[in-house]
Amino acid sequence: MPEPRVFDSWLGNPNPRADDTDRVRELRHLTSRWSGLRTLVTGIGVSGFAAADALLEVGAEVVVVDAATGESQREKAQLLEVLGATVLLGPEHVGAPPHPWDGFDLVVTSPGWHPDAPLLVSAALAGVPVWGDVELAWRMRPETGAAPWLTLTGTNGKTTVVEMLASMLRAAGLRATSAGNVGTPLVEALRHPHAFEVLAVELSSYQLHWLSTDVEASVRPRAAAVLNLAPDHLDWHGSLEAYALAKGRIYQGTEVACVYNVADPRTEDLVREADVVEGARAIGFTRAAPGLSMLGLVEDVLCDRAFLEQRQSHAAELCSLADLRPEGTDDPVPPHTVENVLAAAALARAHGVPQVAVRNGVLAFRPAPHRVATVLDPARTGGVRWVDDSKATNAHAANASLATFEPVVWIAGGDAKGASFDDLVQANAGRLRAAVLIGRDRALVADALRRHAPQVPVVEVDLAQDGDVTTDTADLMDLVVARAADLAAPGDTVLLAPACASWDQFRSYGHRGEEFAAAVTRRFPGA
Repeated sequence: MPEPRVFDSWLGNPNPRADDTDRVRELRHLTSRWSGLRTLVTGIGVSGFAAADALLEVGAEVVVVDAATGESQREKAQLLEVLGATVLLGPEHVGAPPHPWDGFDLVVTSPGWHPDAPLLVSAALAGVPVWGDVELAWRMRPETGAAPWLTLTGTNGKTTVVEMLASMLRAAGLRATSAGNVGTPLVEALRHPHAFEVLAVELSSYQLHWLSTDVEASVRPRAAAVLNLAPDHLDWHGSLEAYALAKGRIYQGTEVACVYNVADPRTEDLVREADVVEGARAIGFTRAAPGLSMLGLVEDVLCDRAFLEQRQSHAAELCSLADLRPEGTDDPVPPHTVENVLAAAALARAHGVPQVAVRNGVLAFRPAPHRVATVLDPARTGGVRWVDDSKATNAHAANASLATFEPVVWIAGGDAKGASFDDLVQANAGRLRAAVLIGRDRALVADALRRHAPQVPVVEVDLAQDGDVTTDTADLMDLVVARAADLAAPGDTVLLAPACASWDQFRSYGHRGEEFAAAVTRRFPGA
Protein backbone atom coordinates (compact mmCIF):
# COMPACT_ATOMS: atom_id res chain seq x y z
CA MET A 1 0.00 0.00 0.00
CA PRO A 2 1.35 3.48 -0.75
CA GLU A 3 2.40 5.66 2.16
CA PRO A 4 -0.50 7.57 3.76
CA ARG A 5 -1.04 10.90 2.08
CA VAL A 6 -0.36 14.15 3.83
CA PHE A 7 -3.53 15.54 5.42
CA ASP A 8 -5.51 17.90 3.25
CA SER A 9 -5.43 21.52 4.33
CA TRP A 10 -8.94 21.38 5.81
CA LEU A 11 -7.65 19.14 8.59
CA GLY A 12 -5.38 21.85 9.79
CA ASN A 13 -8.04 24.54 10.00
CA PRO A 14 -8.08 25.67 13.64
CA ASN A 15 -11.28 27.69 13.18
CA PRO A 16 -14.32 25.54 12.47
CA ARG A 17 -17.09 26.99 10.38
CA ALA A 18 -19.59 28.81 12.55
CA ASP A 19 -22.56 26.89 11.13
CA ASP A 20 -21.10 23.39 11.73
CA THR A 21 -23.70 22.25 14.25
CA ASP A 22 -26.67 23.50 12.26
CA ARG A 23 -25.20 22.09 9.09
CA VAL A 24 -25.09 18.52 10.41
CA ARG A 25 -28.59 18.90 11.84
CA GLU A 26 -29.84 19.95 8.40
CA LEU A 27 -28.52 16.87 6.62
CA ARG A 28 -31.94 15.34 5.95
CA HIS A 29 -31.74 13.95 2.39
CA LEU A 30 -29.42 13.35 -0.53
CA THR A 31 -29.69 16.90 -1.87
CA SER A 32 -28.67 18.48 1.45
CA ARG A 33 -25.32 20.28 1.63
CA TRP A 34 -22.95 17.30 1.88
CA SER A 35 -20.16 18.81 -0.21
CA GLY A 36 -17.19 19.76 1.93
CA LEU A 37 -18.55 18.05 5.07
CA ARG A 38 -15.50 17.15 7.17
CA THR A 39 -16.07 13.55 8.21
CA LEU A 40 -14.13 10.97 10.21
CA VAL A 41 -15.13 7.36 9.47
CA THR A 42 -14.09 4.79 12.06
CA GLY A 43 -13.58 1.31 10.65
CA ILE A 44 -12.87 0.12 7.13
CA GLY A 45 -14.97 -3.07 7.18
CA VAL A 46 -18.04 -3.64 5.02
CA SER A 47 -20.17 -0.86 6.50
CA GLY A 48 -17.29 1.56 7.06
CA PHE A 49 -16.05 1.22 3.49
CA ALA A 50 -19.59 1.68 2.12
CA ALA A 51 -20.11 4.79 4.28
CA ALA A 52 -16.81 6.36 3.21
CA ASP A 53 -17.51 5.60 -0.44
CA ALA A 54 -20.99 7.15 -0.26
CA LEU A 55 -19.67 10.27 1.49
CA LEU A 56 -16.96 10.74 -1.11
CA GLU A 57 -19.54 10.43 -3.88
CA VAL A 58 -21.50 13.40 -2.50
CA GLY A 59 -18.38 15.53 -2.11
CA ALA A 60 -17.63 15.13 1.60
CA GLU A 61 -14.04 15.28 2.83
CA VAL A 62 -13.27 11.94 4.43
CA VAL A 63 -10.65 10.56 6.79
CA VAL A 64 -10.87 6.84 7.63
CA VAL A 65 -9.13 5.18 10.58
CA ASP A 66 -8.85 1.50 11.45
CA ALA A 67 -6.62 -0.40 13.86
CA ALA A 68 -6.23 -3.37 11.50
CA THR A 69 -3.52 -3.49 8.84
CA GLY A 70 -4.34 -6.76 7.03
CA GLU A 71 -4.50 -7.33 3.31
CA SER A 72 -8.24 -6.66 3.13
CA GLN A 73 -7.85 -3.34 4.93
CA ARG A 74 -4.95 -2.29 2.72
CA GLU A 75 -6.88 -3.10 -0.46
CA LYS A 76 -9.88 -1.07 0.68
CA ALA A 77 -7.60 1.78 1.75
CA GLN A 78 -6.07 1.93 -1.73
CA LEU A 79 -9.51 2.17 -3.34
CA LEU A 80 -10.67 4.93 -0.99
CA GLU A 81 -7.46 6.90 -1.43
CA VAL A 82 -7.91 6.81 -5.20
CA LEU A 83 -11.38 8.29 -4.61
CA GLY A 84 -9.95 11.07 -2.48
CA ALA A 85 -10.03 9.86 1.14
CA THR A 86 -7.23 9.95 3.65
CA VAL A 87 -6.84 6.50 5.22
CA LEU A 88 -4.84 5.79 8.38
CA LEU A 89 -4.33 2.15 9.31
CA GLY A 90 -2.80 0.88 12.54
CA PRO A 91 -3.62 0.90 16.26
CA GLU A 92 -1.82 4.20 16.76
CA HIS A 93 -4.58 5.97 14.78
CA VAL A 94 -7.65 4.90 16.74
CA GLY A 95 -6.96 6.29 20.20
CA ALA A 96 -7.36 9.97 19.32
CA PRO A 97 -8.46 12.00 16.29
CA PRO A 98 -5.79 12.73 13.67
CA HIS A 99 -6.36 16.42 14.33
CA PRO A 100 -8.24 18.44 17.00
CA TRP A 101 -11.98 17.94 16.82
CA ASP A 102 -12.63 21.44 15.56
CA GLY A 103 -11.43 20.09 12.21
CA PHE A 104 -14.36 17.68 11.93
CA ASP A 105 -18.10 18.14 11.47
CA LEU A 106 -19.22 14.53 11.89
CA VAL A 107 -18.06 11.05 12.90
CA VAL A 108 -19.57 8.01 11.17
CA THR A 109 -18.74 4.84 13.08
CA SER A 110 -18.92 1.22 12.06
CA PRO A 111 -21.51 -0.63 14.19
CA GLY A 112 -19.01 -2.91 15.90
CA TRP A 113 -17.10 -0.04 17.49
CA HIS A 114 -17.83 -0.07 21.21
CA PRO A 115 -19.36 3.09 22.69
CA ASP A 116 -16.48 3.43 25.15
CA ALA A 117 -13.84 3.40 22.40
CA PRO A 118 -11.56 6.35 23.29
CA LEU A 119 -12.00 7.99 19.90
CA LEU A 120 -15.80 7.97 20.14
CA VAL A 121 -15.82 9.14 23.76
CA SER A 122 -13.51 11.96 22.76
CA ALA A 123 -15.83 12.98 19.91
CA ALA A 124 -18.88 13.02 22.20
CA LEU A 125 -17.08 15.14 24.78
CA ALA A 126 -16.07 17.58 22.05
CA GLY A 127 -19.69 17.88 20.87
CA VAL A 128 -19.05 16.26 17.48
CA PRO A 129 -22.10 14.24 16.36
CA VAL A 130 -21.52 10.49 16.06
CA TRP A 131 -23.70 8.58 13.61
CA GLY A 132 -23.80 4.94 12.62
CA ASP A 133 -24.04 3.70 9.05
CA VAL A 134 -27.83 3.32 9.35
CA GLU A 135 -28.31 6.95 10.33
CA LEU A 136 -26.10 8.01 7.44
CA ALA A 137 -28.13 5.92 5.01
CA TRP A 138 -31.42 7.43 6.21
CA ARG A 139 -30.06 10.96 5.78
CA MET A 140 -28.90 10.12 2.22
CA ARG A 141 -32.32 9.05 0.96
CA PRO A 142 -33.84 11.03 -1.94
CA GLU A 143 -35.82 14.08 -0.88
CA THR A 144 -38.92 12.78 -2.66
CA GLY A 145 -40.02 9.28 -3.61
CA ALA A 146 -37.71 7.49 -1.17
CA ALA A 147 -38.42 3.81 -0.57
CA PRO A 148 -40.05 3.24 2.84
CA TRP A 149 -38.24 1.03 5.35
CA LEU A 150 -39.78 -1.96 7.12
CA THR A 151 -37.37 -2.53 10.00
CA LEU A 152 -36.88 -5.39 12.41
CA THR A 153 -34.59 -6.52 15.17
CA GLY A 154 -34.52 -9.16 17.90
CA THR A 155 -32.22 -11.53 19.70
CA ASN A 156 -33.08 -14.44 17.42
CA GLY A 157 -34.49 -14.90 13.92
CA LYS A 158 -33.66 -11.49 12.41
CA THR A 159 -32.09 -12.72 9.18
CA THR A 160 -34.74 -15.38 8.57
CA VAL A 161 -37.56 -12.87 9.04
CA VAL A 162 -36.02 -10.12 6.94
CA GLU A 163 -35.42 -12.50 4.04
CA MET A 164 -38.94 -13.91 4.38
CA LEU A 165 -40.32 -10.36 4.42
CA ALA A 166 -38.38 -9.51 1.26
CA SER A 167 -39.81 -12.64 -0.37
CA MET A 168 -43.37 -11.55 0.50
CA LEU A 169 -42.76 -8.05 -0.84
CA ARG A 170 -41.40 -9.41 -4.11
CA ALA A 171 -44.35 -11.81 -4.36
CA ALA A 172 -46.56 -8.71 -4.26
CA GLY A 173 -44.78 -7.42 -7.36
CA LEU A 174 -42.67 -4.83 -5.53
CA ARG A 175 -39.02 -4.08 -6.26
CA ALA A 176 -37.67 -4.98 -2.84
CA THR A 177 -34.50 -6.21 -1.20
CA SER A 178 -33.14 -6.97 2.25
CA ALA A 179 -30.40 -4.78 3.63
CA GLY A 180 -28.75 -3.50 6.80
CA ASN A 181 -27.27 -6.06 9.16
CA VAL A 182 -27.76 -8.71 6.49
CA GLY A 183 -25.89 -8.72 3.20
CA THR A 184 -26.02 -5.30 1.55
CA PRO A 185 -25.18 -2.17 3.59
CA LEU A 186 -28.05 0.31 3.49
CA VAL A 187 -26.04 3.04 1.80
CA GLU A 188 -25.31 0.61 -1.04
CA ALA A 189 -28.97 -0.42 -1.34
CA LEU A 190 -29.90 3.25 -1.72
CA ARG A 191 -27.40 3.65 -4.58
CA HIS A 192 -28.64 0.63 -6.54
CA PRO A 193 -29.05 1.57 -10.22
CA HIS A 194 -32.64 0.28 -10.20
CA ALA A 195 -34.28 2.05 -7.29
CA PHE A 196 -36.13 -0.18 -4.86
CA GLU A 197 -39.74 0.52 -3.96
CA VAL A 198 -39.39 -0.77 -0.39
CA LEU A 199 -36.57 -2.04 1.82
CA ALA A 200 -36.71 -4.89 4.34
CA VAL A 201 -34.18 -3.73 6.92
CA GLU A 202 -32.52 -5.91 9.55
CA LEU A 203 -30.90 -3.90 12.35
CA SER A 204 -28.59 -5.14 15.08
CA SER A 205 -28.47 -3.72 18.59
CA TYR A 206 -25.10 -2.17 17.66
CA GLN A 207 -26.62 -0.32 14.72
CA LEU A 208 -29.60 0.83 16.74
CA HIS A 209 -27.35 2.17 19.48
CA TRP A 210 -25.78 4.58 16.99
CA LEU A 211 -29.00 6.14 15.69
CA SER A 212 -29.17 9.89 16.15
CA THR A 213 -31.04 11.36 19.11
CA ASP A 214 -32.47 13.98 16.73
CA VAL A 215 -35.87 12.28 16.50
CA GLU A 216 -37.30 14.63 13.88
CA ALA A 217 -34.50 13.92 11.42
CA SER A 218 -33.68 10.30 12.26
CA VAL A 219 -35.07 7.01 10.95
CA ARG A 220 -38.87 6.81 10.58
CA PRO A 221 -39.84 3.29 9.49
CA ARG A 222 -43.17 2.52 7.85
CA ALA A 223 -43.44 -0.43 10.25
CA ALA A 224 -41.04 -1.89 12.82
CA ALA A 225 -40.76 -5.09 14.85
CA VAL A 226 -38.85 -6.49 17.81
CA LEU A 227 -39.09 -10.26 17.39
CA ASN A 228 -37.94 -11.26 20.87
CA LEU A 229 -35.62 -10.12 23.63
CA ALA A 230 -33.16 -12.19 25.65
CA PRO A 231 -29.68 -11.54 27.08
CA ASP A 232 -27.10 -11.19 24.30
CA HIS A 233 -24.09 -9.02 23.55
CA LEU A 234 -23.95 -8.00 27.19
CA ASP A 235 -20.18 -7.65 26.87
CA TRP A 236 -20.84 -4.83 24.37
CA HIS A 237 -23.87 -3.13 25.92
CA GLY A 238 -22.92 -3.62 29.55
CA SER A 239 -26.33 -4.75 30.81
CA LEU A 240 -29.62 -6.27 29.70
CA GLU A 241 -31.29 -2.91 30.29
CA ALA A 242 -28.92 -1.14 27.89
CA TYR A 243 -29.34 -3.92 25.33
CA ALA A 244 -33.15 -3.67 25.55
CA LEU A 245 -32.98 0.12 25.29
CA ALA A 246 -31.00 -0.20 22.06
CA LYS A 247 -33.47 -2.72 20.63
CA GLY A 248 -36.43 -0.51 21.54
CA ARG A 249 -35.07 2.37 19.48
CA ILE A 250 -36.29 0.58 16.36
CA TYR A 251 -39.84 1.75 17.14
CA GLN A 252 -38.84 5.42 17.28
CA GLY A 253 -40.82 7.41 14.73
CA THR A 254 -42.79 4.43 13.38
CA GLU A 255 -45.56 5.55 11.04
CA VAL A 256 -48.03 2.64 10.64
CA ALA A 257 -47.38 -0.40 12.85
CA CYS A 258 -45.22 -1.38 15.83
CA VAL A 259 -45.09 -5.19 15.73
CA TYR A 260 -44.42 -7.07 18.97
CA ASN A 261 -44.26 -10.69 20.19
CA VAL A 262 -47.23 -11.52 22.45
CA ALA A 263 -45.21 -14.32 24.07
CA ASP A 264 -42.47 -11.86 25.05
CA PRO A 265 -44.09 -9.04 27.08
CA ARG A 266 -40.87 -7.04 27.06
CA THR A 267 -41.33 -6.36 23.36
CA GLU A 268 -44.79 -4.89 24.02
CA ASP A 269 -43.31 -2.78 26.82
CA LEU A 270 -40.86 -1.32 24.29
CA VAL A 271 -43.81 -0.36 22.07
CA ARG A 272 -45.52 1.41 24.96
CA GLU A 273 -42.39 3.42 25.67
CA ALA A 274 -41.76 4.44 22.05
CA ASP A 275 -42.33 7.91 20.61
CA VAL A 276 -44.20 7.08 17.39
CA VAL A 277 -46.13 8.97 14.74
CA GLU A 278 -49.71 9.66 15.80
CA GLY A 279 -51.97 6.89 14.53
CA ALA A 280 -49.33 4.15 14.52
CA ARG A 281 -50.84 0.90 15.83
CA ALA A 282 -49.50 -1.82 18.13
CA ILE A 283 -49.76 -5.17 16.32
CA GLY A 284 -49.06 -8.45 18.11
CA PHE A 285 -48.16 -11.86 16.72
CA THR A 286 -48.83 -15.09 18.60
CA ARG A 287 -48.83 -18.87 18.12
CA ALA A 288 -52.24 -18.86 19.83
CA ALA A 289 -55.55 -17.70 18.40
CA PRO A 290 -55.13 -14.00 17.59
CA GLY A 291 -56.95 -11.29 19.49
CA LEU A 292 -57.96 -8.01 17.92
CA SER A 293 -55.07 -6.30 16.11
CA MET A 294 -53.01 -9.48 16.13
CA LEU A 295 -51.78 -12.16 13.75
CA GLY A 296 -51.89 -15.72 15.03
CA LEU A 297 -52.64 -19.40 14.56
CA VAL A 298 -56.12 -20.98 14.43
CA GLU A 299 -55.75 -24.77 14.27
CA ASP A 300 -53.33 -25.14 11.31
CA VAL A 301 -54.00 -21.76 9.67
CA LEU A 302 -51.92 -18.60 10.11
CA CYS A 303 -54.30 -15.67 10.00
CA ASP A 304 -54.58 -11.90 10.32
CA ARG A 305 -56.98 -9.99 12.61
CA ALA A 306 -55.12 -6.70 12.28
CA PHE A 307 -55.09 -5.49 8.68
CA LEU A 308 -58.66 -5.97 7.51
CA GLU A 309 -61.75 -3.83 7.95
CA GLN A 310 -63.87 -6.57 9.57
CA ARG A 311 -61.25 -7.49 12.17
CA GLN A 312 -63.80 -7.26 14.99
CA SER A 313 -65.46 -10.43 13.73
CA HIS A 314 -63.26 -11.89 10.97
CA ALA A 315 -59.73 -13.10 10.31
CA ALA A 316 -57.92 -13.29 6.96
CA GLU A 317 -56.24 -16.58 6.11
CA LEU A 318 -52.59 -16.11 5.17
CA CYS A 319 -51.14 -19.62 4.83
CA SER A 320 -51.17 -23.02 6.51
CA LEU A 321 -48.67 -24.98 8.59
CA ALA A 322 -48.26 -27.31 5.62
CA ASP A 323 -46.91 -24.35 3.62
CA LEU A 324 -44.10 -23.95 6.17
CA ARG A 325 -42.71 -27.48 5.87
CA PRO A 326 -39.74 -28.11 3.56
CA GLU A 327 -40.98 -29.70 0.36
CA GLY A 328 -41.26 -33.47 0.56
CA THR A 329 -40.95 -33.74 4.34
CA ASP A 330 -43.32 -34.44 7.19
CA ASP A 331 -41.07 -32.84 9.79
CA PRO A 332 -42.84 -30.90 12.54
CA VAL A 333 -42.91 -27.15 12.05
CA PRO A 334 -40.71 -25.60 14.76
CA PRO A 335 -42.55 -23.07 16.95
CA HIS A 336 -40.06 -20.34 16.09
CA THR A 337 -40.78 -20.83 12.38
CA VAL A 338 -44.45 -20.03 12.97
CA GLU A 339 -43.49 -16.88 14.88
CA ASN A 340 -41.04 -15.84 12.16
CA VAL A 341 -43.69 -16.13 9.44
CA LEU A 342 -46.24 -14.19 11.49
CA ALA A 343 -43.75 -11.39 12.21
CA ALA A 344 -42.77 -11.09 8.55
CA ALA A 345 -46.44 -11.16 7.53
CA ALA A 346 -47.31 -8.40 10.01
CA LEU A 347 -44.68 -6.09 8.53
CA ALA A 348 -45.72 -6.99 4.98
CA ARG A 349 -49.41 -6.45 5.71
CA ALA A 350 -48.61 -3.10 7.32
CA HIS A 351 -47.21 -2.12 3.93
CA GLY A 352 -50.37 -3.28 2.14
CA VAL A 353 -49.20 -6.66 0.85
CA PRO A 354 -52.25 -8.82 -0.04
CA GLN A 355 -52.96 -12.20 1.55
CA VAL A 356 -52.02 -14.22 -1.51
CA ALA A 357 -48.59 -12.55 -1.69
CA VAL A 358 -47.88 -13.51 1.92
CA ARG A 359 -48.48 -17.18 1.10
CA ASN A 360 -46.58 -17.01 -2.19
CA GLY A 361 -43.69 -15.35 -0.40
CA VAL A 362 -43.62 -18.15 2.16
CA LEU A 363 -43.64 -20.80 -0.57
CA ALA A 364 -40.82 -19.06 -2.48
CA PHE A 365 -38.66 -18.56 0.62
CA ARG A 366 -35.58 -20.71 1.16
CA PRO A 367 -34.03 -20.65 4.65
CA ALA A 368 -30.46 -19.43 5.05
CA PRO A 369 -27.80 -22.11 5.50
CA HIS A 370 -26.93 -23.30 9.02
CA ARG A 371 -30.38 -22.61 10.48
CA VAL A 372 -31.92 -25.88 11.73
CA ALA A 373 -30.70 -27.60 8.56
CA THR A 374 -30.75 -31.41 8.45
CA VAL A 375 -27.32 -32.63 7.35
CA LEU A 376 -28.24 -36.33 7.31
CA ASP A 377 -31.59 -37.86 8.17
CA PRO A 378 -32.08 -40.94 10.37
CA ALA A 379 -32.64 -43.36 7.50
CA ARG A 380 -29.04 -42.87 6.39
CA THR A 381 -27.23 -42.83 9.74
CA GLY A 382 -28.57 -45.72 11.78
CA GLY A 383 -31.58 -43.88 13.11
CA VAL A 384 -29.84 -40.65 14.21
CA ARG A 385 -30.69 -37.24 12.74
CA TRP A 386 -27.78 -34.76 12.36
CA VAL A 387 -28.81 -31.09 12.38
CA ASP A 388 -26.75 -27.94 11.79
CA ASP A 389 -27.99 -24.85 13.62
CA SER A 390 -24.63 -23.10 13.83
CA LYS A 391 -26.54 -19.83 13.43
CA ALA A 392 -27.83 -20.30 17.01
CA THR A 393 -25.19 -17.96 18.43
CA ASN A 394 -26.99 -17.13 21.67
CA ALA A 395 -29.03 -18.93 24.31
CA HIS A 396 -32.37 -17.70 22.98
CA ALA A 397 -31.69 -19.09 19.51
CA ALA A 398 -30.40 -22.37 20.92
CA ASN A 399 -33.53 -22.71 23.06
CA ALA A 400 -35.74 -22.41 19.98
CA SER A 401 -33.69 -25.08 18.27
CA LEU A 402 -33.60 -27.47 21.21
CA ALA A 403 -37.38 -27.18 21.60
CA THR A 404 -37.80 -28.70 18.13
CA PHE A 405 -36.16 -32.07 18.88
CA GLU A 406 -36.11 -34.77 21.56
CA PRO A 407 -33.96 -36.50 22.68
CA VAL A 408 -30.88 -34.46 21.76
CA VAL A 409 -27.14 -34.91 21.82
CA TRP A 410 -26.28 -31.24 22.08
CA ILE A 411 -23.10 -29.72 20.62
CA ALA A 412 -22.53 -26.34 22.27
CA GLY A 413 -19.92 -23.78 23.28
CA GLY A 414 -17.74 -21.03 21.83
CA ASP A 415 -17.61 -17.33 22.70
CA ALA A 416 -20.38 -16.68 25.24
CA LYS A 417 -20.38 -12.89 24.72
CA GLY A 418 -20.93 -12.36 28.44
CA ALA A 419 -24.04 -14.57 28.64
CA SER A 420 -24.96 -17.35 31.06
CA PHE A 421 -26.67 -20.67 30.32
CA ASP A 422 -28.59 -21.63 33.47
CA ASP A 423 -32.04 -20.79 32.11
CA LEU A 424 -31.30 -22.52 28.80
CA VAL A 425 -30.15 -25.76 30.42
CA GLN A 426 -32.92 -25.74 33.02
CA ALA A 427 -35.58 -25.37 30.31
CA ASN A 428 -34.20 -28.24 28.24
CA ALA A 429 -32.72 -30.64 30.79
CA GLY A 430 -35.40 -33.24 30.14
CA ARG A 431 -34.70 -33.51 26.41
CA LEU A 432 -30.89 -33.84 26.58
CA ARG A 433 -29.33 -37.25 26.00
CA ALA A 434 -25.76 -35.91 26.27
CA ALA A 435 -23.66 -32.83 25.53
CA VAL A 436 -20.44 -32.33 23.59
CA LEU A 437 -18.82 -28.99 24.41
CA ILE A 438 -16.26 -26.95 22.49
CA GLY A 439 -14.73 -23.51 22.54
CA ARG A 440 -13.31 -20.94 24.87
CA ASP A 441 -16.34 -20.66 27.16
CA ARG A 442 -17.38 -24.32 27.18
CA ALA A 443 -16.81 -24.45 30.95
CA LEU A 444 -19.73 -22.03 31.42
CA VAL A 445 -22.05 -24.46 29.64
CA ALA A 446 -20.57 -27.40 31.56
CA ASP A 447 -21.17 -25.64 34.88
CA ALA A 448 -24.81 -24.97 33.96
CA LEU A 449 -25.26 -28.63 33.02
CA ARG A 450 -23.79 -29.76 36.34
CA ARG A 451 -26.18 -27.48 38.24
CA HIS A 452 -29.39 -28.16 36.33
CA ALA A 453 -28.92 -31.45 34.43
CA PRO A 454 -26.44 -33.53 36.45
CA GLN A 455 -27.75 -36.72 34.85
CA VAL A 456 -26.60 -35.63 31.37
CA PRO A 457 -23.19 -37.02 30.27
CA VAL A 458 -20.84 -34.20 29.25
CA VAL A 459 -17.80 -34.51 26.99
CA GLU A 460 -15.51 -31.51 26.51
CA VAL A 461 -13.50 -31.62 23.30
CA ASP A 462 -10.11 -29.97 23.40
CA LEU A 463 -7.65 -30.95 20.70
CA ALA A 464 -4.67 -30.80 23.04
CA GLN A 465 -6.38 -33.18 25.47
CA ASP A 466 -6.95 -35.60 22.62
CA GLY A 467 -3.23 -35.81 21.94
CA ASP A 468 -3.34 -33.48 18.97
CA VAL A 469 -1.84 -30.00 19.13
CA THR A 470 -3.20 -28.84 15.77
CA THR A 471 -5.74 -26.02 15.69
CA ASP A 472 -7.26 -27.26 12.41
CA THR A 473 -11.03 -26.81 12.59
CA ALA A 474 -11.68 -29.91 10.46
CA ASP A 475 -9.81 -32.04 12.99
CA LEU A 476 -11.81 -30.40 15.77
CA MET A 477 -15.15 -31.20 14.17
CA ASP A 478 -14.08 -34.76 13.34
CA LEU A 479 -13.49 -35.27 17.06
CA VAL A 480 -16.79 -33.60 17.97
CA VAL A 481 -18.77 -35.75 15.54
CA ALA A 482 -17.00 -38.90 16.74
CA ARG A 483 -17.86 -38.14 20.39
CA ALA A 484 -21.47 -37.29 19.49
CA ALA A 485 -21.86 -40.50 17.47
CA ASP A 486 -20.62 -42.52 20.46
CA LEU A 487 -23.26 -40.89 22.69
CA ALA A 488 -26.24 -40.98 20.30
CA ALA A 489 -28.84 -43.75 20.12
CA PRO A 490 -31.39 -44.50 17.39
CA GLY A 491 -34.15 -41.91 17.55
CA ASP A 492 -31.83 -39.17 18.79
CA THR A 493 -30.95 -35.89 17.11
CA VAL A 494 -27.36 -34.68 17.19
CA LEU A 495 -27.83 -30.93 17.19
CA LEU A 496 -25.17 -28.28 16.66
CA ALA A 497 -26.82 -25.32 18.41
CA PRO A 498 -23.83 -23.71 20.14
CA ALA A 499 -25.59 -20.85 22.02
CA CYS A 500 -22.29 -19.00 21.50
CA ALA A 501 -20.51 -17.02 18.83
CA SER A 502 -17.92 -18.80 16.71
CA TRP A 503 -15.07 -16.28 16.64
CA ASP A 504 -12.85 -18.07 19.15
CA GLN A 505 -12.29 -21.07 16.85
CA PHE A 506 -13.89 -20.36 13.46
CA ARG A 507 -14.09 -17.52 10.95
CA SER A 508 -17.87 -17.29 11.32
CA TYR A 509 -20.93 -19.31 12.30
CA GLY A 510 -21.12 -20.31 8.62
CA HIS A 511 -17.60 -21.70 8.72
CA ARG A 512 -18.45 -23.61 11.90
CA GLY A 513 -21.56 -25.11 10.29
CA GLU A 514 -19.67 -26.05 7.13
CA GLU A 515 -17.00 -27.86 9.13
CA PHE A 516 -19.68 -29.71 11.08
CA ALA A 517 -21.53 -30.81 7.95
CA ALA A 518 -18.29 -31.91 6.32
CA ALA A 519 -17.30 -33.92 9.39
CA VAL A 520 -20.71 -35.64 9.47
CA THR A 521 -20.33 -36.53 5.81
CA ARG A 522 -16.88 -37.97 6.47
CA ARG A 523 -18.28 -40.00 9.35
CA PHE A 524 -20.99 -41.52 7.10
CA PRO A 525 -19.32 -41.62 3.67
CA GLY A 526 -21.96 -43.80 2.02
CA ALA A 527 -24.98 -42.02 3.39
